[in-house]
Amino acid sequence: MQNKIEYFLFISFSYFFKLLGLKFSRKFSILIAFLFYYIIPIRKKTVFENLRYAFPDFDTKTVKKISFENYKSFAKTFTEIMFLPFISRQMLINQVECENLEIVNNYHKKGVPVILLTAHFGNWEFMAASTGVQVGFPLYVVIKNQRNPYVTDWLKSSRTKFGNEVIPLGVQIRNVYEELKEKQIIVMAADQRGDENGLRVNMFNRKTAVFPGPASLALRTNSKLILSIPIRQKNNSYKIIFNELSLKNLPEDEESKKIEICQRYISYLENIIREHPEQWLWMHKRWKH
Repeated sequence: MQNKIEYFLFISFSYFFKLLGLKFSRKFSILIAFLFYYIIPIRKKTVFENLRYAFPDFDTKTVKKISFENYKSFAKTFTEIMFLPFISRQMLINQVECENLEIVNNYHKKGVPVILLTAHFGNWEFMAASTGVQVGFPLYVVIKNQRNPYVTDWLKSSRTKFGNEVIPLGVQIRNVYEELKEKQIIVMAADQRGDENGLRVNMFNRKTAVFPGPASLALRTNSKLILSIPIRQKNNSYKIIFNELSLKNLPEDEESKKIEICQRYISYLENIIREHPEQWLWMHKRWKH
């Protein structure tokens, strides 16, 4: 019953944003940010701690300012995701500028498997949906199912609306390997915390556990890793600059190769976060272990 009630509220939000339209939904998101930052704080302490770890030179006033901007950014992303079922193909294209997209197209035409490495930055859902539309063939998006199965189904419907396919983490993750062997394009976000006993790299001058999946898959399938981080612009559109992650000059042994690949990805992401700190998902306990 709880799942059904949550789903009803979820759907109600979605149709409410449909009535408002995307432009006014984004304006309304400021109220959502205010609510969950000041009135009913959610993960506020985690955001503060993460920002202090990452930017030790920032004073308290700056940390608080970025924190609220981060809530505003995430609230805006939330409203956009809720609006995704009602967005048109052309509107989605207009919302996301893809620079250097020919890198992806060229590899696909040559039959080279590609892993698009993104992050929980800007609007990662818009990134996958719009990229799939603009390249003209389906992407296989690796996702984590939600606790609520009804919400999971709703998100799956939104994610596959324009032809993309989803592959849930877990038992079905072996399908990622199979799709890469078939020379397809996979989308993965690899910026969240990895296993406590897993690989570690430096992020903001701290050792942090990382998710090694993309690195392992790239080495096993000779896939190209293409960095694809969506950055929100001042007009609320997004820009993605597709850049290939170099796999040259890697260490000899397999584990060191994975660590080096993960470090290159994290270093690239860190540079973008430093430029736009309000757009990353600081609510995640990135340095829990």
